[in-house]
Amino acid sequence: MILIFLTNHAELAGEPNGTFSTELTHALHVFEEAGFAYQLASIQGGAAPVYGQNAEDKVDTAVHADPVFQKAIQNTKPAAELKAEDYSAVFYPGGYGVLFDLAKHEGAAAITARIYEAGGVVGAVCHGPAGLLPVTLSDGRSLLEGRTVTSFTRAEEVAFNTLDKIPYVLEDALLAKAARFIRAENWAENVAVAERVVTGQNPASAGAVAEAMVAAIRQPAGQP
Repeated sequence: MILIFLTNHAELAGEPNGTFSTELTHALHVFEEAGFAYQLASIQGGAAPVYGQNAEDKVDTAVHADPVFQKAIQNTKPAAELKAEDYSAVFYPGGYGVLFDLAKHEGAAAITARIYEAGGVVGAVCHGPAGLLPVTLSDGRSLLEGRTVTSFTRAEEVAFNTLDKIPYVLEDALLAKAARFIRAENWAENVAVAERVVTGQNPASAGAVAEAMVAAIRQPAGQP
């Protein structure tokens, strides 16, 4: 089963926010097509805010029409009730809300570390990699140490006119912990795979991150 952490933070500069819909739904589509069940979770539990639904996006529309998804998104499992051993992977979709809560939540970070150290896969897309910032392994090292990563870039924040609305630029925060940050042109698909840690740049990268995660989960133990 794949654990998916969603933000509980529902606004940005007074506007509705939370988890960006297509970053969640496109990943879920890939996971389900590959035969994986999922668990939606959040720090507080209960209904998780989602924004950016796209009526012209067939995948997004189909997932939102699924009653199983609707029940899950209205009843996310609280982080305090999660058991790391129940999951083979953990995924953080983006949305600006992640910058405000999951980016500094020790409980979610500890679960993620345990999943990774048990051989699991960790993935995140767009602003989702903010959830990896507090993840510390049992030897005291950051999960991001020595890795190549990506996320929503400074250039994309500038283009999206959000620099004065966010608490920090995620690209800069990741670079302070990781070895290297790779970026593509604004809005282009871009995925970084660093062993069992997979990150994606923007909404266009969500499906590709999920595909890379599925490949890593299926990789035989001991293989690079």
